[in-house]
Amino acid sequence: MTPDPFTEHASGSGGAPLVLAFDTSAAHCAAALVRDGGVLVQRDEPMARGQAERLIPLLEELLAEAGHGWGDLDGLAVVTGPGNFTGQRLAVAAARGLALGLGIPAVGVTVFEALADGHAGALTVLLHDKRGTLRQHFQDGAPLGEPEAGPAEATPATGERADLATVAGIAARRLGAAPPPSPLYLRPADATPWSETVPLLDDA
Repeated sequence: MTPDPFTEHASGSGGAPLVLAFDTSAAHCAAALVRDGGVLVQRDEPMARGQAERLIPLLEELLAEAGHGWGDLDGLAVVTGPGNFTGQRLAVAAARGLALGLGIPAVGVTVFEALADGHAGALTVLLHDKRGTLRQHFQDGAPLGEPEAGPAEATPATGERADLATVAGIAARRLGAAPPPSPLYLRPADATPWSETVPLLDDA
């Protein structure tokens, strides 16, 4: 009988964890398969809509291109925002559903965390959205307080995209110790209550 790729997990083979990272928090569908800081394969497809239909096929294509299957993964990494409300919800729901089906951890990483990772000393990460400036303070890569949303400022942004190799690296350090990922909402008008219900996977 052919093993079910969503229930057979080949963890424990030793070495650095194999992490599948993905991001739909903006007008794109991006994913990378990463081990020990090295990107085995990566895709970044611009799209204003259609991420819900494209994400899982894209992940399957990445795994196949790298010669891996779902059961080879040790963890999932998902960019939780800030970003597009629908895109954040989509990626987080996919990560939680896949983690449940595969029996592996899913780790949420914010854009702020990815941009601050590896920086020594004090750093304020600035992002700009349509309604203003988003920020979070860090010291040696560790957050100092929660991220904040404010009015637009004339300061240049630190960056707007999270590097998926960095996201995967952060997730690899947190495997087994992170809570289930949740979307990061910073502006109340953009948010509706987050449901803890995890979608079931159809592996037929």
